[in-house]
Amino acid sequence: MVSTTRTRTQRSITAACLALLVAAPMAARAQTAERAVAPVSAVAPAVPIDRQALVTRHNVTLTEIDRHAPIMLGNGELGFTADITGLQTFPEQYSELAPLLTMAQWAWHSFPNPEGYTEQSGLIQVPVPGRGEQPYAWMRSWADAESNPAYTWLRANPHRFSLSRIGLTLADGAPLDFAKITATTQMLDLWTGSLTSRFTYDGQPVEVVTRVHPALDMVMVEVESSLVASGGLGVRVRYPSVDPAINPDPTNWENKGAQSVAIVAQTDHEVRIRRTIDETSFNSAIVTSGRIARAGDAEFGVASAGGDRLTVMIRFDQAEPTAATPAFAEGVAAVTAHWRDFWANGGAVDFSGSTDPRAAELERRVVLSQYLSAVNGAGELPPQEEGLFSNSWYGKFHLEMHPWHSGWQAIWGHADLLERSLPWYLGNLDNARAEAARHSVRGAWWPKMTGPEGRNSPSLVSPFIMWQQPHPILLAELVWRADNDPAVLDRYGELVESTADLLASWPIERDGRLNLGSPMIPAQENYDPLTTTNPTFELEYFRWALETAQQWRVRKGQARRTDWDQALAKIAPPPMHDGLYLPIENLPDFWETAASDACREHAAAAQCKNRDHPSFLMAYGFIPGARIDPEAMRRTFEAVEANWDVRQTWGWDLPMMAMTAARLGEPEKAVDWLFADLKNNQWGVTGMTPRVHLDEHADELVPVSAGAGGVAMAINPDGPGYRRAAETYFPSNGSLLMAVGLMAAGWDGSTGHAPGFPKDGWTVRVEGLTPAP
Repeated sequence: MVSTTRTRTQRSITAACLALLVAAPMAARAQTAERAVAPVSAVAPAVPIDRQALVTRHNVTLTEIDRHAPIMLGNGELGFTADITGLQTFPEQYSELAPLLTMAQWAWHSFPNPEGYTEQSGLIQVPVPGRGEQPYAWMRSWADAESNPAYTWLRANPHRFSLSRIGLTLADGAPLDFAKITATTQMLDLWTGSLTSRFTYDGQPVEVVTRVHPALDMVMVEVESSLVASGGLGVRVRYPSVDPAINPDPTNWENKGAQSVAIVAQTDHEVRIRRTIDETSFNSAIVTSGRIARAGDAEFGVASAGGDRLTVMIRFDQAEPTAATPAFAEGVAAVTAHWRDFWANGGAVDFSGSTDPRAAELERRVVLSQYLSAVNGAGELPPQEEGLFSNSWYGKFHLEMHPWHSGWQAIWGHADLLERSLPWYLGNLDNARAEAARHSVRGAWWPKMTGPEGRNSPSLVSPFIMWQQPHPILLAELVWRADNDPAVLDRYGELVESTADLLASWPIERDGRLNLGSPMIPAQENYDPLTTTNPTFELEYFRWALETAQQWRVRKGQARRTDWDQALAKIAPPPMHDGLYLPIENLPDFWETAASDACREHAAAAQCKNRDHPSFLMAYGFIPGARIDPEAMRRTFEAVEANWDVRQTWGWDLPMMAMTAARLGEPEKAVDWLFADLKNNQWGVTGMTPRVHLDEHADELVPVSAGAGGVAMAINPDGPGYRRAAETYFPSNGSLLMAVGLMAAGWDGSTGHAPGFPKDGWTVRVEGLTPAP
């Protein structure tokens, strides 16, 4: 298992739709709206927000299975996905993209490596203008893996795995019959972090309450029913192996190879085990009010020892635990206190009183996104894109997504949650410095797709992505802005300094200026890495972060770095053509091509680059690009509205565009983009959004597993021409919170209350938020 370090004290719109929904009203408003943002109609009243009412009116309630949306519980380090019974009893009733998993931030596994592949095995030499050839973990095509199997192993390892499956069972170990489940009702109480599931089984009422302890990686289960008293209903805990497919479900029940479940100690009401899979091992304990019996090589059954109430706590520890498992009642109190503290002490935005019919839905999305991010995006590692819900990209995290997952936390009064993951950067500074040295530059070079070990994974795209490089400075700055604590400067000073060194030394000097690339791929990932130079957003982001690093030195009483100032003066200007910002400098005819009939009708994909992320807009939204002309950016924004193929925008694109609209003084547009009717902006009952891709081969019916290796056909939830790749995509949630935070609390230089919201129809009450940079 890859070693990680945890500090426990740190815990406590298709084109047609767009034309109808956005373009027409936006065009009309653009002719009449004042360019300066007016304050909203009602200033936040002095009466404090009723936090409990705000939160609980968005409790999640289900009366039947939503196969795309099981409910999550967790604490940032452990995530538990529950079915309609409150446990993981009926995984076959859910989408294959919604496996019922128990995932921990520290739970990583690698398959055996008999060939001895190392990072060097996945590197090839790539020409860098002015610097010769340099090593990159680049796959020119997926076929490269056939000639170099090291690529496959390095991409797939290490990977996240599921610790257990916890479900209801009959006394004889037989599974429950789903046909006998009726009268289901399930409610997630956000205020207390508890999930209550009620149903009848074979005519008898059952109640299950499920929680996850805030400071221990422990699932807490309470089952009450006459079936418990009769010995007919209990809980089964199974410890799976790892499936070679890994994505989206790493669970495998064959339990073959070098693995074992060894009982370390056992009493009447507790069993402690050591689980080993290849070179990965972890500890687990089952503590119950009932009795425990081993039910197989890697499973245990728990049944009542008398009475109709059964409590079970299933604990997971990476190392041998030093603290005893608390009593069940103590655990319940801890869970309740934790979530009440989370909601009471962080930031809050209340839209009650608004007359815009979208306000209640936006409030729901905001509240549920806070919850989901606290569960999935507040751990000791930067989050993976599907958090602790399922695996994508082998469970590895994409560092360019870290601010979209977690940056909101510092803005919304939860800087402590963001700080849980920042030590990962400190712990990997040496690796990042070694990567920079390998490229003959200074500072710390951060990977794109990686695991806890900090190694870049081979990819067609990943090694050339560079917009994650300034992120440590942004994240540290957000923490600093939360309360201006000088200790923050000491904690992250070295991280900021080393990151800034890379930003100043990596650009290549030509013709008296510093250029970004080639090779590189911008945040809009559809360009040739060997020819791409000077993306608008990355140019401004590098400069913003360098200047921020200089300000850190000033705050600490140090002089500005001369070499950094020289870099700031020489970094190439953001490229423009005909008054519009370009995605990249070496494509001056971008907008002419994008406006062509072929591109507007999606008929020439190879030449049309007006798709994927319109990331150049981030230069005046995600950050306040100092060299950006607002009027030129406004024209560029309008060009995006008129010419972008929005079918394959991602979940974070729409909040990102809202941030730019807000800074441009277009609050109506900001809200409209938050509600763009697009496949990746579908907000389900639990607050999750899917990840959906264009797929010309996708039909109205899609194949799904029918159990026992069979295949059945189901209705495509996204319609023909689209393929659902994941049931959740948590950058959607975090980016929404960043956008709403900026729109509600403002940004440096903004004026008026809630400057990102329209003056008509919106009442915005704000507490505890810090303005954005």
